[in-house]
Amino acid sequence: MEIEFREVNTFDLWIWLEFPTVPSQMEKEYVEEVFNSWFCLGKLGGFDAENLQVQEVGLDIGYMHYDDYQADSSLLAVMHNQGEFEYDGRWGRCWFDLGTSDAIALDILINALRRLHQEYVPIDRLIIGGENEDWQVESRGYAAIYDDAN
Repeated sequence: MEIEFREVNTFDLWIWLEFPTVPSQMEKEYVEEVFNSWFCLGKLGGFDAENLQVQEVGLDIGYMHYDDYQADSSLLAVMHNQGEFEYDGRWGRCWFDLGTSDAIALDILINALRRLHQEYVPIDRLIIGGENEDWQVESRGYAAIYDDAN
């Protein structure tokens, strides 16, 4: 699976998947479950890179002390919005407002999609950000809200 980054605006982000063939209904369900689960974790603040206490301890986490104060004092890192997943032939796409979630969210999504590709659903390419020349997008993010207000 090729991974490509284009222009990234985390408040108005399209994520594109290119499949080798038109995905089956079951393949679509797998893909959508990954994205929905990822968004749910993001909506709950799961991608807060300021509070990675277990990761920072390392391998020996038995009987570690979890600092609630540190967890409560980190900045809010939540995703704000997700669009409906759409398909057009061999392409799939979904729009996100990643809000204040940290970039670790994209690493986790990429890791999950790589495993999905290896085990269940063949994916030729993952494109994060930008547009697809063959499938234009309408603006949905802050730019659209700003334009509507003026």
